[in-house]
Amino acid sequence: MTSALDGVLVADFSRVLAGPYATMLLADLGADVVKVERPGTGDDTRAWGPPYDADGTATYYLAVNRNKRSVALDLTDPTDLAAARTLVHRADVVVHNFRPGTMDRHGLGYPDVAAANPRAVYCSITGFGSGPGAALPGYDLLVQAVGGLMSVTGARPGEPVKAGVALVDVITGLHATVGILAALRHRDSTGTGQHVEVNLLSSLLSALVNQASGYVAAGAVPGILGNAHPSIVPYELLPTADRPLAVAVGTDAQFRALCQVLDLSDVAADPRYATNPDRVRHRAPLIAALAERTALRTADDLAAALGRVGVPCGPVNDLAGAFRLAADLGLDPVVDVTGPDRSHPARQVANPITLSAAPVTYDRPPPRLGEHTAEVLAWLAPDQPGREKPAT
Repeated sequence: MTSALDGVLVADFSRVLAGPYATMLLADLGADVVKVERPGTGDDTRAWGPPYDADGTATYYLAVNRNKRSVALDLTDPTDLAAARTLVHRADVVVHNFRPGTMDRHGLGYPDVAAANPRAVYCSITGFGSGPGAALPGYDLLVQAVGGLMSVTGARPGEPVKAGVALVDVITGLHATVGILAALRHRDSTGTGQHVEVNLLSSLLSALVNQASGYVAAGAVPGILGNAHPSIVPYELLPTADRPLAVAVGTDAQFRALCQVLDLSDVAADPRYATNPDRVRHRAPLIAALAERTALRTADDLAAALGRVGVPCGPVNDLAGAFRLAADLGLDPVVDVTGPDRSHPARQVANPITLSAAPVTYDRPPPRLGEHTAEVLAWLAPDQPGREKPAT
């Protein structure tokens, strides 16, 4: 079965998270991704452990590098640099997340690549763009802080916290993937590639959606609400007899059903809580009344009772519980990716995209450093044809 991106060659100079996440998504969709790494050390995340898998590989690296080939090239070495230039001149897509100017110094910047390969889609991922912020370090924690995410995340005002994963990197990787796919579509209709630029700060501001819109359109600067929602009530964690329960009441009918289960007919009839805007204005007394009742029952008991009347809710799972739930729902959240000379299959989180005609594939486990250097360099030799995939 033909993959969606079959025949698309990606020269991947990115490392750590945002870029590798984007190129892994492209690889899952069938693109041939050649990951260019520094000899000796490779991608930074190869050393970011523990935890490690059964073969001793850092699981951070494993998270975003399956379905790729690894070639070790030293861009300060003339021979290796020549190979890198040949690779980008043959590629359909070039991706990097170096600071602005780094690729240009090696003759691998967009103007150089476009001159030799005008069909190439060239994607630059930066922390703060290529203008005045070009020199700023693009670390996810830093962008969560200066980009406003931490200002709305935390248990209570004055105690901002970061998200539990590098969420800005992931969001930026998704934006990069969308931009690359759009540029490929444009290239296929016009014959010409283009420069795709994404940065962490702009990606985060876009991902702040309703919070950012509230500021831009109405001048509202939100603060920390813990697990509460600024515009919907009740939409937060409520205590139970054993563990917190997430309750997401999005309609007035759901609110009345919640009150029915909790035997709070007086609350349901209270004009202060008649509509969602009313409930937002009277958040504190309403949550206190609900919490007093939910604390008397277990989370599982409440979840079952609320589920029967159509109130969205669920307990706070750890990752074991989250994967167990996904498996119980038939979502197949884990895949085993096998490869030659591997003592254990690489257990991977499944790609969440389902395509009916061109499904994602899991052909290669995350590569060892330089695992495919010889075959890729042989393919890049001057007497080899120009755009075919490297031989497997």
